[in-house]
Amino acid sequence: MLISMNWINDFVDLGDLDKEALIHRFTLSSAEVEDIYHFGADTQGVVVGKILSVENHPSSKKLHLLKVDAGAGEVDCVCGAPNVRVGMTVAFAPAGSTVSGHPITQAKVAGFDSCGMCCSEAELGISADNSGLWELDDSLVAGTDLKSLYDIDDIVFEVDNKSLTNRPDLWGHYGIAREFATLTGRPLREVPAVDLAAYNVLPGVDVAIDVPDLCYRYCGLKMDNVKVKVSPVNMRIRLFYCGMRAINLLADLTNYVMLELGQPMHAFDLRRVDNVVVRKFDEPFTFTTLDKVDRKIDPETCMICTKNASGEAEPVAVAGIMGGYASEIEDDTDSLLLESASFSGVSVRKSSTRLGLRTDASMRYEKMLDPYLTTTATARFVKLLTEIDPGARVISSLTDVFPNPPERIVLTITREYVDRYTGISISTDEITRTLTALGFEVVQNGNTFTVTVPTHRATKDVTIPADLIEEITRIYGYDNFEAVTSKSALYPVRPSEQKTCDDRAKDLLVLTRGLHEVHSYIWCDAAKYRQLGIDLPENPRVINAQTPDHAVLRRSMIPTLLSFVSENKSFADSFGIFEIGHTVEGVREDGTADERKKLGIVLWSKSQSEESLYMRLRDIVVSLCSDIRHAIPVFADETERTFHWTHPKNTTEITLCGKKIGFFAAPHPSLATAMDKKAAFVFAEIDMDDFAEIEQLPLSYNEPSRFPSIDIDLSFFADTQTIDFRALEEKFFELAGGILASVKVADIYVDADSNESITFRFEFSSPERTLSKAELTPTTSALIEYLESVGLKFKAA
Repeated sequence: MLISMNWINDFVDLGDLDKEALIHRFTLSSAEVEDIYHFGADTQGVVVGKILSVENHPSSKKLHLLKVDAGAGEVDCVCGAPNVRVGMTVAFAPAGSTVSGHPITQAKVAGFDSCGMCCSEAELGISADNSGLWELDDSLVAGTDLKSLYDIDDIVFEVDNKSLTNRPDLWGHYGIAREFATLTGRPLREVPAVDLAAYNVLPGVDVAIDVPDLCYRYCGLKMDNVKVKVSPVNMRIRLFYCGMRAINLLADLTNYVMLELGQPMHAFDLRRVDNVVVRKFDEPFTFTTLDKVDRKIDPETCMICTKNASGEAEPVAVAGIMGGYASEIEDDTDSLLLESASFSGVSVRKSSTRLGLRTDASMRYEKMLDPYLTTTATARFVKLLTEIDPGARVISSLTDVFPNPPERIVLTITREYVDRYTGISISTDEITRTLTALGFEVVQNGNTFTVTVPTHRATKDVTIPADLIEEITRIYGYDNFEAVTSKSALYPVRPSEQKTCDDRAKDLLVLTRGLHEVHSYIWCDAAKYRQLGIDLPENPRVINAQTPDHAVLRRSMIPTLLSFVSENKSFADSFGIFEIGHTVEGVREDGTADERKKLGIVLWSKSQSEESLYMRLRDIVVSLCSDIRHAIPVFADETERTFHWTHPKNTTEITLCGKKIGFFAAPHPSLATAMDKKAAFVFAEIDMDDFAEIEQLPLSYNEPSRFPSIDIDLSFFADTQTIDFRALEEKFFELAGGILASVKVADIYVDADSNESITFRFEFSSPERTLSKAELTPTTSALIEYLESVGLKFKAA
């Protein structure tokens, strides 16, 4: 949001102060300032000029040769503006002046001397109008410096909108002027306005609110005999400097009051709207807004309507967002129905999101505006309009429909309470002065303060005593606090078991396995899912999603990670990524989403085979389980496919300590083709909630033998797909009688005839002596006999 210091100065005298230093202090106390702009500083020496003569250029259809009275005599000027004419009063930049940072010099233009430049509003930087020369009032004296006539010089600063989310009172210049007045200790002037009670003798406006839960207050006032169509120059300049374009007087006035007070307003053409009904409709319909876009209005959207001759309600505006095209102010409009209302911030936000239409008005209503601001804004509008156009008349009383006025908030604090929370001593006079300057009503009784919260701070911001502490300390200045050492006892905070598991898993995957961590959102990206050929899951949806493609919540981490891989696969031949994120597995019985935290891993390579990646992923899973939970996982073929994008055969369930915690898999062939026909990738997913619930097993240590071990390889013909190595391993240790140190699969071989064989490597060791092969013969014979009994055929050397 852009704020004009000239405008602020209307309400608090800051003339002799360092403006930039004050803006910096505003950042420290109130809201973050992103940038400061010095408008008009790069334009110097531009004066009022009178065009004395106009001749066509002999060799150009667009250029004209002018004689201009710039106050110090006639000067020649070559001009190409289409609206130039004799007798016209314009903004003239003589040689030696500067226009928007560009020096003006005497020069030859198309063969003729030009000693200056006639300027448009856009060239001077005071509007976007570049259609022709800026035509000034004929009563102005030639040679008068424009900056003495108009507020061209201004300091404008930009406030970060996010820092104003909880401060609806700061969405207008007057609210920010109140902050500056408090910071500087200077008085805040009242907003110039008319006394609306003077019009109470006039007939009212027919206003009805059918939805008081969505429209808190609605004020209506009628005016006619509006003859002036163009806003004053200074008003147009202020609007432009604050990011708005001038349209016509009535539209400009509503925008001007909105920027000044923070209260959105709307002017309806009285010929089309002379009564108001605020309501919703039972059926959806199409409505054309001011931007000439047809929009689908659903039954949840609050609408401003007018009753036609037959008594039916016709929509004329989307409440709190934008008016309708059919009732807009036109060039011949001379009467209006002025709206100043307060709407539900939640309703406006939801409707704005559904319509994909966010306006300056909706941004303010979303912040829960002060409902008592509606009458102030109306009185200000009438004051401005009657000053600009003295013939304009009010032809109705102010109709104010206010179904449920909110109760005032009253808080009590003590001096001891303030000192305890701030850690410093702030005088009672300073406390009273600060709160009073900010608009609070303060009654002091000794060291006790009874504080009535003003309505402009009560809708969203100040609700508890601690909020008053923030008001006092921020004005006092956080940078004025003396840093002191705390004497509070400090106790270590033990991290939860789940966080410990998450952190250790991340460390292992990054430091040991060389994977890269990524971060994503919890919803599915439908567009990316479509590219991969993955269907969206049947899962809960986000009601107010920013786009329909982001409405469905994800059920698995893997499609999200695969989309990351697809976007980054051209940057490296091989890489692995992982993320510990949230997924949703349907809805619980209580109606809440069943949210789960899961670890997703994807390995990608253009050089390695799918099988080698699969085995590497298996090793990563084993490492996670053994290093973090001190347990070895059990792997088994998936009995029932959970996701259609996993391979129908090469999908393995992971079980740890009797609990299934996840799976790892190769992709379905269709997914592999969609990703990359020349590359391989595999993925794994582990439920970290279940993983953290598994009790960590105690570590056991075995003293290594001082004597050398003996390795014996035994090979067997077998169908390796049917072998349960975990069951065989337990029997091996049982048969070996304590001298078997370890056993592993040393090799799997497939010959030309597709015959498979497997080699087990047994390591034998004794803590008491060196074993001989002779004394191991009975053990190896027992192992061979057992393996043959379970269907493996010994492969003799």
